[in-house]
Amino acid sequence: MTPLSHWIWFHVAIVALLALEYLLHLAVPNTKRKAIYATILWVAAALSLAAVLVRFYTSAGAVQYLAGYAIEEALSIDNLFVFLLLFRLFRIPEVRQPRVLFWGVAGAIVMRGAFIAAGLGLLHRFHWISYAFGAILLFGAIRLLRPENPNDATQTPGWIRWLSKLSPISESQDHFFVRQNGRVMGTILLLALVAVELTDIVFALDSIPAVLSITRQPFLAYTSNIMAVMGLRSLYVLLAAMLAKLRFLHFGLAAVLAFAAIKMLLAAWIEIGPLVSLAVIAGLLSVTIGASLIFTHPPTQSVSS
Repeated sequence: MTPLSHWIWFHVAIVALLALEYLLHLAVPNTKRKAIYATILWVAAALSLAAVLVRFYTSAGAVQYLAGYAIEEALSIDNLFVFLLLFRLFRIPEVRQPRVLFWGVAGAIVMRGAFIAAGLGLLHRFHWISYAFGAILLFGAIRLLRPENPNDATQTPGWIRWLSKLSPISESQDHFFVRQNGRVMGTILLLALVAVELTDIVFALDSIPAVLSITRQPFLAYTSNIMAVMGLRSLYVLLAAMLAKLRFLHFGLAAVLAFAAIKMLLAAWIEIGPLVSLAVIAGLLSVTIGASLIFTHPPTQSVSS
């Protein structure tokens, strides 16, 4: 049983890190440099937490945390693709995107905690749920391998059209709510935030079972998940420009999900340690990222008429 003080100090540390990140944003004018410093801050904090966990959970617990962190960080890269498409869909300017991501991550912290608690409760109460989680992961892996329809990136989702019919939406992007014509209205910025939150719920259906395939310790599962999610905003700024170049990355993410599914489905017969899991995850991503950088898209040739 994890002491209540551990939960309290973890969230105090998160608030302190957010304050430090805010000071970095004030002190550094360059957007890309801000993102680099913030990414270093959150990665260093995640690794420092692993060192602290050795004292309370031994080295085995720290490795479970690192494996959970690695798998969540890897799967979060897929979130970045969707964030990029959402911001293009809603035509959110770069200067407004960090605000949406900040509140999106804040909501994700609450939802991930609830998802992990529910998932662990189900796993403890109903053993067969682990097979259902494994099936969800396999479905996620297959979904990543399916070719995407390019029209989906530019087509307005049905739920947005439905919501616009229920209540008028302001075109303003300065605030989430504005007062126009004597009434309070939601804005395009609010729709973008709702879309980000809904996207995180969808991705949590993959990532939470994947983390629970690594560890069943609530504190380790939660902290690894949250530390990975907290670095998403700065990682988005750094990777947004190069995401399109990682043409084979979805194969690596699919393989990571398939590995987590197999690990969960065969847990009763084969035990795969967290150190092996960490090595497999790192190896799969390294191969696919390396292949993406080596075998780039051939340059398009214009056809003269």
